[in-house]
Amino acid sequence: MDDRTTEAALATMKFGIGQPVKRSEDPKLVQGQGRYTDDINLTGQAYAVMVRSTAAHGVIRGIDTAAAKGMPGVLAVLTAQDLAAYGGLKCNLPIKSRDGSPIRYKPRPALAADKVRFVGDPVACVVATTIAQAKDAAEAVVVDIDPLPAVMSAREAAKPGAPVLYDEVPDNVCLDYHYGDADKVAAAFAAATHVVKLPMVNQRLVVNSIEPRSAIGEFDKANEKWTLHSCSQGVFGLKNMMRDILGAKPEQVRILTGNVGGSFGMKAAAYPEYVCILHAAKVLGRPVKWTDERSGSFVSDHHGRDFDMTLEAAFDRRGIIQALRLAGYGNMGGYLAAFGPLLPTLNVTKNNVGMYRTPVMEVSTKCVFTNTTLVSAYRGAGRPEGAYHMERMMDYAAAELGIDRFELRRRNFIRAKDMPFNSAAGMAYDTGDFPGLFDAALEAADAAGFKQRKRESKKAGKLRGIGVGCYVETTAAGTTEMGGIRFNDDGTVTIVTGTLDYGQGHAAPFAQILTEKLGVPFERIKLLQGDSDQLVMGGGTGGSRSAMLSGTAIMQAADKVIEKGKDIAAQVLEASAGDIEFHNGRFVIAGTDRAVDIMQLAERVRSGLTLSDGSKASLDISHVTEPVPGTFPNGVHVAEVEIDPETGNADVVKYTAVNDFGTVVNPMLVEGQIQGGVVQGLGQALLEGAVYDAEGQLLTGSFMDYAMPRAHNAPDIAVINRGIPTKTNPVGAKGCGEAGCSGGLPTVANAVIDALSDYGVRDLPMPMTPARIWQAIQNAPPRR
Repeated sequence: MDDRTTEAALATMKFGIGQPVKRSEDPKLVQGQGRYTDDINLTGQAYAVMVRSTAAHGVIRGIDTAAAKGMPGVLAVLTAQDLAAYGGLKCNLPIKSRDGSPIRYKPRPALAADKVRFVGDPVACVVATTIAQAKDAAEAVVVDIDPLPAVMSAREAAKPGAPVLYDEVPDNVCLDYHYGDADKVAAAFAAATHVVKLPMVNQRLVVNSIEPRSAIGEFDKANEKWTLHSCSQGVFGLKNMMRDILGAKPEQVRILTGNVGGSFGMKAAAYPEYVCILHAAKVLGRPVKWTDERSGSFVSDHHGRDFDMTLEAAFDRRGIIQALRLAGYGNMGGYLAAFGPLLPTLNVTKNNVGMYRTPVMEVSTKCVFTNTTLVSAYRGAGRPEGAYHMERMMDYAAAELGIDRFELRRRNFIRAKDMPFNSAAGMAYDTGDFPGLFDAALEAADAAGFKQRKRESKKAGKLRGIGVGCYVETTAAGTTEMGGIRFNDDGTVTIVTGTLDYGQGHAAPFAQILTEKLGVPFERIKLLQGDSDQLVMGGGTGGSRSAMLSGTAIMQAADKVIEKGKDIAAQVLEASAGDIEFHNGRFVIAGTDRAVDIMQLAERVRSGLTLSDGSKASLDISHVTEPVPGTFPNGVHVAEVEIDPETGNADVVKYTAVNDFGTVVNPMLVEGQIQGGVVQGLGQALLEGAVYDAEGQLLTGSFMDYAMPRAHNAPDIAVINRGIPTKTNPVGAKGCGEAGCSGGLPTVANAVIDALSDYGVRDLPMPMTPARIWQAIQNAPPRR
């Protein structure tokens, strides 16, 4: 081996797939050198402030903007009539109701014109020279609203006589979804020895990303082109949404996204504010900037969860599942979000059966309009909800059937020898060893020693419980992705792909894949994701798909670089292209020691190398994949909680997560993803919940009222990877970004119920706050 071969091999050992490489962007971010949207200021920019409805439901009788327009510095006050030429914000999901009809809804206008439908609904946009002037003028806008009765619960909104949000949807039900063979399910229930029924609510959550939404709109009059600087989850997708709203051609819209401080699904879609500032930029001839404040974010960012479901399970005499039946409501809020109806329908259907052999399943969901903030994707987007339904059912049913809850799971697991396995939800699991994962998790968590720890907690006056949560996620599927590779003049190499890093740390693992494939030095690799003009395709980040989609795109693009490189290397080495091989980052003449390193070859190309046919040599590739199949990451989590019976306070004191993510590109990043997701699941189980009063006012509209998990709520979280590589993508990876939520939510909930089982408590609604836990203990019959 010569020095270059050794160097390439060492680079792969240190920076290749499977290595715990540190995040590339962190040195800049921790030094405050990140570039988030609000950090951007353009010459001559004006500032926008939104005027929002303070009523949850009502008819707009008039909007008086005269006083605001006359105030110092005010450049424009926009209302719905100013934006009449633009389209609305749409939901293009092709989901049908059980009768075959499409989703019933009206595209959302950027500014409300006829009615307001939730507190926070934007009705006007004030643009001024300074932010202070815009705020002052916004307070001077007078909105005359004739109030109407409001309804906040999806279950209540679907009842006859409930307040109606849209004349076109008189029962408020925009989608009556059904999946499964009702007759087969009914027959299975009729023949079952045991039927267990458990109502469950996944309460509404506020997303609360650390960075509020922000955007700057520009309009180039000479080229008739809009540019939107905005946080997002993928610039290509947001470009298409904005292009549709603006009625523009593809070349007339550009989206630029820099660093993004979290999103969890919330920043993926277009928002009304973006339409307002782009229009204002066009009519005013100057950039217009808008940045939300936290109080605005609580009502204007879409919310998450809000499922009200009942799960029924049919078991035979041995405790084997015969059928599942899930029915209930998904709260859509006042308008239909881009992904809103997907979550309580298709997504929860795919993710509800989990690890268990389930012959038949039926799902019936009514998606309902209410006078609340829109609901859409929040980390997991139907996956954690499905896992929660199934895992709470397994514990609840075990108590009813008189079977140990761990044993009940073992009896029903899909076995490794059953793979590939077609689930009752129509999903084809390709790999997995669920019983092995379960046993490994219990061993890693020292479940055998739990009784001793429980005795120790009792001596300290505490209750202690252990909970298990099993999940199989169905990640985003069927999407194409761009994989571009550019060899730059400065000797660096740029990966161009259409996913987007909003906190995940894409730069390092994507570079690891390229280092592994091409032997390009890790430190020379750059990543470009945030400029829609540079992309020919982009699926964005969401649904735990980045490693599979961008990873596949990068690998396939690298293969194309190798093929191009063989022709170029053949000329450089004066050999036939058929005799050129590639390995360890080098093009080698087969059977000889004559070779050229890929970076040396790139240098020769930059010097102006011309091929024998007269064309200019290039190693650059712009590639788009075929649709990449989804994957089925899975895991078993084990948590232990201690509860103070005097106060009801619950602390998660021990947590173990054993997961199958297939090929793990970067175990350090995977560990961080799981730990973050687990804490979000813990937050929902114990702390968080958006609460509205009877008039539709959000009572939990600030961090004084909305309980977010903090550092002291998070235990040490042990993350163990026990992967079986998937064959559905060349990386072998299964998505991990949302799995922490899918494991954490049911695991912590089950642990709390186990701790309370001494009091006969078998279920408790979330969030399982100290008050609820304390009250459950007080309501329990005296213990003997």
